Amino acid sequence: MPADERTLLTKARMAEGVAALAKSICSANAGAASIALVGIHTRGVPLAKRIAAEMGKNGGVKALIGTIDITQYRDDLDTFQMVPKLEGSDIPFDIDDLTVVLCDEVIFTGRSVRAALDELLNFGRPKRVQLAVLVDRCGRELPVQPDFSALKITLAPGERVAVRFEEVDGQDSCTVQTQAPTR
Repeated sequence: MPADERTLLTKARMAEGVAALAKSICSANAGAASIALVGIHTRGVPLAKRIAAEMGKNGGVKALIGTIDITQYRDDLDTFQMVPKLEGSDIPFDIDDLTVVLCDEVIFTGRSVRAALDELLNFGRPKRVQLAVLVDRCGRELPVQPDFSALKITLAPGERVAVRFEEVDGQDSCTVQTQAPTR
């Protein structure tokens, strides 16, 4: 690990956080026949799948899995040097009158969630939309708050949370990276 990076969650703590998210989601939605876990590309997708697997272990609510690509709904595309790859959204079930839990690895400004809501509503009208994140990084720019989070943290300017999943990055880790000051 580089000197400008420190561990927030080990692989074991990440797994505990996912299990806690699954338990909280099941408790909050007790009595529901099924709910939809929709992962925001890229790292919200493995999070949603892991939460669903934990829910299945506990005999909880049946989880439907979908993915959502927010690229076309971002309000910061002009700041990217390279436009992100379009992954496409895949929600192979009807979301009308269904509880949908959007899943993302980190919430910070709230802008990704706003974009995800815009895309989600193209698929129908859910009964309710909830938000589950592994890390709630304080510092919202929009009035969006997670319903479920495994870790809440406040960071200094110039620091960022980096979550890695084996499925995407080849390893599980959650770190804080300190960005070098710009001159």
